Amino acid sequence: MSQIERTLGLIKPDAMAQGLLGKILDQIIGAGFRIVGLKLVKLTPEQAEAFYSVHREKPFFRSLVEFMTSGPVVAFVLEKENAVAEYRALMGATDPAKAAPGTLRALFGQNVERNAVHGSDSPDNARREIAFFFAEAELLPAPTPMVV
Repeated sequence: MSQIERTLGLIKPDAMAQGLLGKILDQIIGAGFRIVGLKLVKLTPEQAEAFYSVHREKPFFRSLVEFMTSGPVVAFVLEKENAVAEYRALMGATDPAKAAPGTLRALFGQNVERNAVHGSDSPDNARREIAFFFAEAELLPAPTPMVV
């Protein structure tokens, strides 16, 4: 059974430098997501290291941290049925060259590292990642059903 979930997304420095914020958000909204939190942030090296700590032992960790601190990012929280899986499908494969046509990474990504967007990979990581960027008070509450 489907359920309303929340997931974290980031528009990465490469997409921000290219002025793609509006185009990416248009695609997300057009896919039926509700944006319940949104902020522009400039990550410090310490914040980027903490956020990507799962990759600390991987060879690309240092370049990932340098890239993610090279410019502003937009962090947002999306809400939709099966939001984690739905947003991952909208993003496309990590490598834009392998991403399905019409996905965010196929449209806006440059390469595996500069792939325009990030999204949580599981509901558990979504909760952790949302809490990394947002206090609960910064997020819109769930919509109240209308009584007719």
